[in-house]
Amino acid sequence: MKMSNPTTNRRLPSLNALRVFEAAARHLSFKKAAQELNVSQSAISHQIKAMEKSLGINLFIRRPRAVELTAHGQFYYPMIRDAFDSIAEATEMMVKETSKSIFTLQVYSTFTIRWLLPRLEQFQSLNPDIQIRLHTSQTNTDFHQSSVDAGILIGQSGDPTLHYEHLFDVEMFPVCSPDYLEKHGAIREPADLLGHPLLQVYPSADDWPNWMAAKGLTHINSGARIQLQMESYNDALISAAKGFGIALGQQPYMTEDLDSGKLIELFPGQRVRNPNHWYLTCRREKAQTRKFELFRNWLSEQVNMDPDLRISEDAG
Repeated sequence: MKMSNPTTNRRLPSLNALRVFEAAARHLSFKKAAQELNVSQSAISHQIKAMEKSLGINLFIRRPRAVELTAHGQFYYPMIRDAFDSIAEATEMMVKETSKSIFTLQVYSTFTIRWLLPRLEQFQSLNPDIQIRLHTSQTNTDFHQSSVDAGILIGQSGDPTLHYEHLFDVEMFPVCSPDYLEKHGAIREPADLLGHPLLQVYPSADDWPNWMAAKGLTHINSGARIQLQMESYNDALISAAKGFGIALGQQPYMTEDLDSGKLIELFPGQRVRNPNHWYLTCRREKAQTRKFELFRNWLSEQVNMDPDLRISEDAG
């Protein structure tokens, strides 16, 4: 009996059609997909229409200024994306003898500047065949749309499609400059914050309310108390050091400012635990790649060696 070759029965769209679909689904935009693939927007539209006709299934909902994935498109996209990622990973592994393996990491700018960069040279020296490519952002990675390998983020672990490596937890505490205290007078207890300008990091808008609530200060927890809103903790801490107001500090990026005296912790012993946690995160299928494992192991060692990342038991 002659066995049929299963590969001859595969129903596959063309590779080019799949590339067009993956790009359009990732961007949710025919225009951006066209820019990425260096073709016209009409070419993208025609390719998608031809693919939908061939499959007998609509993959996109066309809106006047946007596109959305249909239920079929939402089912199809993650598998096509993962297939392209696997091809890219296999290609990268095959040519690693002659080129560096790139590890793309999305990370917050403050964490990058104040904690990661001073340590990163060691990872590069230990792993010369891996090149770190940093993407800095104040928002967390959308792993369903992004092609980054991993992200360092603060939040909660809740997406079953992602792999989470817990890194550390942090405490929050108000800080200001010595000049600010000299100009405005002593701030002896949390209730004394009433009347002082607070510097808020707006992507982390819950941090001040969480600290205040832990100190029973809900009566001054209002938007009117926020003097300036900053994009990053680095901006807020620099502004506090210049005497613009009071910022919240938290590990892992306070050591230098506190040791140098640029900033003063207002209420030692009254730190509040941040309810969110720091993670190294990636899509589940990438957690077993060599470059992720090497970076994860190195990062865990660096975290364990940092005494500032050990939370005291009496933190609120």
